[in-house]
Amino acid sequence: MAFNNSISKYDWQYLVTGFFLISVFIFTDLIGVIDKEYLYFVPRLISDQPHRIFTSILIHADLNHLLSNLGGIIITRYFLMRLGIESRFFYLKFIFICSILNFFIIWVYEKILSYFNIFPSYVALGFSGIIYALFGYILLTSFYGKKYFLGKEIDLKSNYEVQKMSKTICLIGLIFSFLPGVSLLGHLSGFISGCFLFLV
Repeated sequence: MAFNNSISKYDWQYLVTGFFLISVFIFTDLIGVIDKEYLYFVPRLISDQPHRIFTSILIHADLNHLLSNLGGIIITRYFLMRLGIESRFFYLKFIFICSILNFFIIWVYEKILSYFNIFPSYVALGFSGIIYALFGYILLTSFYGKKYFLGKEIDLKSNYEVQKMSKTICLIGLIFSFLPGVSLLGHLSGFISGCFLFLV
């Protein structure tokens, strides 16, 4: 299948996503009019402040963190175009659904730990959980293709080149997730969410 990587009518959703991430970074880190403390994912606060499920994916620790996730958006856009994506809203719907799924997986993990009287204390932030979910979704799609997403036709085709590249990126990403200061749980929950969304 011929591939044209020029600007398409579907690109607005990637641009909107990047614009939001950059805008939030400007308001939190550069101008300082928004305190990131009110946006982090903090497990003990979620029941009273559920907005953190969504706001935590919009904030980043520093400029390098933001740039790496903007790069992830570009890479996932490239893969989806190679797979033949034809959807004006797939990316945004995926982000919304995946945010909830990531939270649910982390919630289950914490409940299991609490059964053994282990209560982890941490905060999470950044878009990488969503990026890893997209990588999981793209990896499986590159093998089998995907006709529908939440009842809407997206008509993604299997693609051996995308399969090879996405396997490599997923492996490198897994190794990278073990580095200090990187959220292994966030990346794994994202990847699992993406695989689950492929299966439904």
